[in-house]
Amino acid sequence: MGYTSRLVEREQRLGRPVRVGLVGAGQMGTGFIAQIARQKGVDVVAVADVAIERAETALRKAGIEDVTRGDEAALVAAIEAGGHVVLDDGLALTRLPVDMVIEVSGVPEVAAKIALASLLAGKHVALMTVEADVTVGLLLQAVAKQTGAIYTVCRGDEPVECLKLVEFVEDIGLEVVMAGKGKNNPLHQDATPASLAEEAERKGMNPRMLCSFVDGTKTMIEMADLANATGLELTRRSMHGPEASVKTLQDVFKPIEDGGILEATGVVDYATGDVAPGVFVIGKATHPVVHEELSYLKMGAGPYFSFYRPYHLASVEAVLSIGEVMVDGQPSLAPRAWKADVSAMAKRDLVAGERIDGIGGEHVYGDAVPAAEARAGRELPIGLASAATLVRDVAKGTAITYDDVTLDDSRTIVVLRRLQDLMLEAGVLDGGDAAIDLGALVAAGAR
Repeated sequence: MGYTSRLVEREQRLGRPVRVGLVGAGQMGTGFIAQIARQKGVDVVAVADVAIERAETALRKAGIEDVTRGDEAALVAAIEAGGHVVLDDGLALTRLPVDMVIEVSGVPEVAAKIALASLLAGKHVALMTVEADVTVGLLLQAVAKQTGAIYTVCRGDEPVECLKLVEFVEDIGLEVVMAGKGKNNPLHQDATPASLAEEAERKGMNPRMLCSFVDGTKTMIEMADLANATGLELTRRSMHGPEASVKTLQDVFKPIEDGGILEATGVVDYATGDVAPGVFVIGKATHPVVHEELSYLKMGAGPYFSFYRPYHLASVEAVLSIGEVMVDGQPSLAPRAWKADVSAMAKRDLVAGERIDGIGGEHVYGDAVPAAEARAGRELPIGLASAATLVRDVAKGTAITYDDVTLDDSRTIVVLRRLQDLMLEAGVLDGGDAAIDLGALVAAGAR
């Protein structure tokens, strides 16, 4: 039975739909609200955005007209009466009578604050900002387990949809050789918003967002996130990123001794070519009967077989996470290990005193790095880059380290990452299972 039927059954049993609160009413958030408004058994009852008029507009575009503003008591009363509310404070939304908070801000610091506040309030939380998960997701997963709430990344992005393929290949008894995604534009690590301004205007995109795609940061974040969610390793620092087509994936991504590029199996990488915007997994049939059957079913010569999903639908299918959390009681994607980090690399020669502008900016691009290597080199996670000011010069193409910067310790994501690093170093943060001082985190989340 699909989620729609089960969500309707839940509504009939409890006398009300799942109440969703959403933070961030930009383009992605507006699309998400429109999807939720058409899902049976679910209601988006609260929307928070720093521009409160944008929250109202997003609801009205979804056909929702009964929108209330006011103090917290008025908002609570409106929700309890079956209405819809808007506010300009995402943290305040976590105190409203909602079952699940969905974060669509696109800003790692905001995502970390919302996730922490939601979990400490005992509310399930789903992030669309993968950048926060690849920075502090393992700690947030540990907090979730202690509070009894569920922490997840939303369906619809490449890491989670590739994870579903990994699970499928495992479930049919094949060996997972590798998993990855297609990158649909060439890698230019020195790209900047200024250099991409014309292209961004033609495509109707934010120049910084386009820049994060072109300079490779987004791909590195997504594949590091996939590694942490599956327990697979990166093929190597930066990965290979070879050119491949849908038809040749199983020929390219197989061990070197069998004619491919892989030094090891059980890994994560990406491909350029016609694979984008899809995701894929290479599975190996280790039994001759299974090998023969898959070949008979026109999956290829084997023993390496490609399982390919040609799309990921962003906010359109993100609503699936509501069912997975509220009906199945499971996250769509959450870290199970810390296999990979994404380090901040200098796009140009950087000078002491410069404040780094962060993901998609003029100063840094992201590089996927095995977590142990990043930790040994004290490399700065790109999710913290916008909170960093350089204290010494850094040469172009060099990883920025914690020793090269001062960090703004008023940022929640900085506090959480410092704690995550300490707990990983002490060996007490394994798969999100750890004892955490929730009182200290309450204080951090209130900043």
